Amino acid sequence: MNNWFSNIGIYLIATMYFTASLALFIYGLNCYVMLFLQQRKRAGAKSRQQKILQECGDLLSRKDLPKVTIQLPIYNELNVAERIIRAASEIRYPANLLEIQVLDDSTDETSVLIKNVAKSIAAKNINIKVIQRSNRSGFKAGALANALATAQGELIAIFDADFIPPSDFLVQTVPFFLAQKDLGLVQARWGHINSKNSLLTRAQAVGMDGHFMIEQSARSWNDLFMNFNGTAGMWRLEAIEAAGGWQCDTLTEDMDLSYRMQLVGWDTEYLEDVVVPAEIPEDINSFKCQQFRWAKGSIQTAIKLLPTVFSSPEPLFKKIQAFMHMTHYMVHPLMLSLSLLSLPVILTLQIPQTRVFFIAFAMIMIFATCAPNALYIVSQRLAHKDWLRRILILPFLVVIGVGLAVSNSLAVFQAIIGHQSGFIRTPKKGDKEMKVYRVNVPWVTIFEIFIGIYCLVSFRAYLSAGKYLVGPFLAIYSIGFLFVGLLTIHHNLKQHPFFNSSKNIIEKEPVIAELVEEHARGNSSVNF
Repeated sequence: MNNWFSNIGIYLIATMYFTASLALFIYGLNCYVMLFLQQRKRAGAKSRQQKILQECGDLLSRKDLPKVTIQLPIYNELNVAERIIRAASEIRYPANLLEIQVLDDSTDETSVLIKNVAKSIAAKNINIKVIQRSNRSGFKAGALANALATAQGELIAIFDADFIPPSDFLVQTVPFFLAQKDLGLVQARWGHINSKNSLLTRAQAVGMDGHFMIEQSARSWNDLFMNFNGTAGMWRLEAIEAAGGWQCDTLTEDMDLSYRMQLVGWDTEYLEDVVVPAEIPEDINSFKCQQFRWAKGSIQTAIKLLPTVFSSPEPLFKKIQAFMHMTHYMVHPLMLSLSLLSLPVILTLQIPQTRVFFIAFAMIMIFATCAPNALYIVSQRLAHKDWLRRILILPFLVVIGVGLAVSNSLAVFQAIIGHQSGFIRTPKKGDKEMKVYRVNVPWVTIFEIFIGIYCLVSFRAYLSAGKYLVGPFLAIYSIGFLFVGLLTIHHNLKQHPFFNSSKNIIEKEPVIAELVEEHARGNSSVNF
């Protein structure tokens, strides 16, 4: 009987291990699919977009221009609030057709600054309004929905507080709405104003370029579902209303609305050549909270909308890509599973590693593992002249990506079980950091370091057993978890008032651990 239970356990571990490996392999292969789709349609899409701009002529001299509302959702962003408001006020468009809405949900000194800046801009005969709410109901989605009720524009442009839209943003985007009556969304590419500040920001820049240069263009240009990235884009008001408006039941209201809009027949357009600069998180805690929100929100959106996607009349390939898109963050719990299961596998499972098996399995693993890097390399070659120098950061990007697996796995798990949490925005420093906003993720860090040590033990066990096939991956896992965990501690200590000699005011943002504790106590109505 004991042997029977033992065998069942061994087969269960083996099944889980190889299932996770297969799933990661499939997600990896899809990077090659994205590369193929992007390269196949790139020339045609660029030519078509250029033709639309040429046929539009001098946009600002046309008599059929639609009214445009620019929405700026802001919450406690003292360091960057003035910069985004002034940048929006400098966007070129007929004054009688342009409205700026500052959606101020702030609870600190940011509100005073916003009122003063808006007053000075209004004195220049610019139509600007500050919209404040008594609470943060619905967070960003709630603020957007609330302001939409009084928006004057037929088109709605949205910029987060840390973005700096170019003055010709509307000149480059409005023509597409004039040329395509069924166009509901235009998404621009994110630029990076602080990408060279550290290894962390350089790695993030490469990762984001991969998403925007390859994935977004591949989806948009091949009539696949594409998502709004929450900022640096513009909507047709009619499309928002047709899709049911902004909803706050997920942490990625942008992806949610994008899919609902496309499911009711509206199209999207991605403009690779329209770049809106923005800040990248320089602190690992802020970066992890941003990724946590995106991971949890994506899975929430998948649970909410995939049944509708699968039952829609869309082509099968489009449905498959929608699944891959919305569930992409599943790669993190898959990686975490492999890191945890590797040691039990080496201790309990005897796999005959003949030379043929070893070479075949190694080639498959390398082929799939290199897929994301291939995507990043092509994106850098397309986006930057100095791409050869930029791709040197790829090993560090891999380490960071692995290290996020613990935090993002928690996000995925919370989404699956329906655990609700607040919208924690990613604070930015701006040109001059007047106020330090802290974001801590302390208790997750303990697991990151623990699992890093565990992977190191597993790596030694593999070497001791004379097996080297999975060894390199365990080494990467160990380095990734330990690096992110230790960097988190370092940045926490660096920002702690005891170690921080700065006289700046320090405001502590809600932490993931606190959110969990609040819900454990049954306090789901807490305002963050």
